[in-house]
Amino acid sequence: MYAIVDIETTGGHASANGITEIAICIHNGKKVIERYETLVNPQRDIPIYIRALTGISNEMVSTAPLFEDVAADIYHLLNGKIFVAHNVNFDHSFVKYHLAAAGYDLQCNKLCTVRLGRKIMPGLPSYSLGKLCHHLGIENNSRHRAMGDAEATSKLFSLLLQNDKGNHITQALKQRSKEQVLPPNLPKTDIYKLPMMPGVYYFHDNKGKVIYVGKAKNIRKRVCSHFSGNNSGLQRQGFLKEIHNITFQECGNELIAFVLEAVEIKRLWPKYNRSLKRFEQKYALYDYIDQRGYVRLAVDKNHKFQAPIYTCNTLFEGYSLLNKLIDTFELCPKLCFIQKNSSECNGVHKAGCACTGIMEPDEYNQKVNLAIESLNEALPTFAIRDEGRSSDEHSCILIEKGRFYGMGYISHYFNVDDVAQLKQYLTQYPGNDYIRNMVNGYANKFPERKVVFA
Repeated sequence: MYAIVDIETTGGHASANGITEIAICIHNGKKVIERYETLVNPQRDIPIYIRALTGISNEMVSTAPLFEDVAADIYHLLNGKIFVAHNVNFDHSFVKYHLAAAGYDLQCNKLCTVRLGRKIMPGLPSYSLGKLCHHLGIENNSRHRAMGDAEATSKLFSLLLQNDKGNHITQALKQRSKEQVLPPNLPKTDIYKLPMMPGVYYFHDNKGKVIYVGKAKNIRKRVCSHFSGNNSGLQRQGFLKEIHNITFQECGNELIAFVLEAVEIKRLWPKYNRSLKRFEQKYALYDYIDQRGYVRLAVDKNHKFQAPIYTCNTLFEGYSLLNKLIDTFELCPKLCFIQKNSSECNGVHKAGCACTGIMEPDEYNQKVNLAIESLNEALPTFAIRDEGRSSDEHSCILIEKGRFYGMGYISHYFNVDDVAQLKQYLTQYPGNDYIRNMVNGYANKFPERKVVFA
């Protein structure tokens, strides 16, 4: 038996939205033998655009039963049946979530008429319910209402059953089949192409645009985990419908995958990535020449188009570094914006300091340049040599003077002993403190993979 379900809701994901209407058509494989429908009071406002789409108003549901009041009827109708819907993961996630809230654990196989339509009736211009029904001559006089769409899906399902010469429905119901959990628009072949090794994967929408970038120790396993379970959150329910293709880059090891993910998220700015988008070095140490010719050091917010001497995440870290340079190289605290009052300079030279004009710019600037040089020399230059994508290559990440330079792959026999030569084999990427700290942490954990340059 099949239970063909359609729901109307207040929004796109179950954990923060309610069901406003549900319809169930029980199909015996030949025809519909039982029907059930009810409005549901979602106990929250129905957004105006949904009211316009469905025609279901707040007034209509105000006297309707709560979902918990009809949960028993819905559970007994669905339990033991095959749950069928157009874009099944959406309807199933809502029904399962709200049944669970009412104390019922729905466990059933699923079939998606979008995926089945693509397999059984390939080559059609669109597989949305409205356009598919129009193409097949299925009437639906109550579009975007639960029973109207459930009846239309039932007629569509009957046609799919009749035309399933390739036995796709039976194959989809097999225990090991991924058809029940895959996004409706994602070809199953994309999953089989994924390697079981470290790398970065990309979810693309129907126009080829990247909407999500992820990293993985095992690409295929990680990608499949996005589609398993019944996560009712916004990200999973929102982007499942938008995933049309998956591409990937093999990386050889997890560190390369972690770094590449961070780089790609900043480059592509995917719609459904959030955590790494906003990461920026907050502060930086800069140098500039004032009108009198003195080189001045200053800690300021990190500016995108101005090259810093050093970057840091906190103002305290920046000022601590600058104070250390002032003490070590006898710099002027006023010219470094540490002392901001109008009192006498409290630097080492005081009356003979640069801020009084007694110390000439050339003499003072020499001290500043020595401070900058010492900072650059203190920042390490090293490479991480690790496993590659095959047995005859190694991966390599270069940190130059404390900054992430880039990464790439080198021959198993290549001697990493010259920075200039190594750079010829690497791709340069923009870096940030997140990448730098990640690579430094990895180097501390695996010192045997670190190559230090003099």
